Amino acid sequence: MSDKIYNRISMLRAERNESRKALADAVGVNYQTIGYLERGEYNPSLELALKLAEHFELPVEMVFSRQPFPPLSAQLAKLQHGG
Repeated sequence: MSDKIYNRISMLRAERNESRKALADAVGVNYQTIGYLERGEYNPSLELALKLAEHFELPVEMVFSRQPFPPLSAQLAKLQHGG
């Protein structure tokens, strides 16, 4: 199973002004693991995916996806037009 898992970790960290090290410490991994995840070089275990989702206080499917996430601008435009 080498299917790519997409994520919003970098964006979520930026919103919180949180470093890779701080996030790594919060979920119990090495800070390099966060970089690998953000670049799509590593797929998280289920446990790590759930820890990250809990950390960001979001459902796991808002942090990770098997499909690329659409740009936020496209999602906002869709919401504004009743989609």
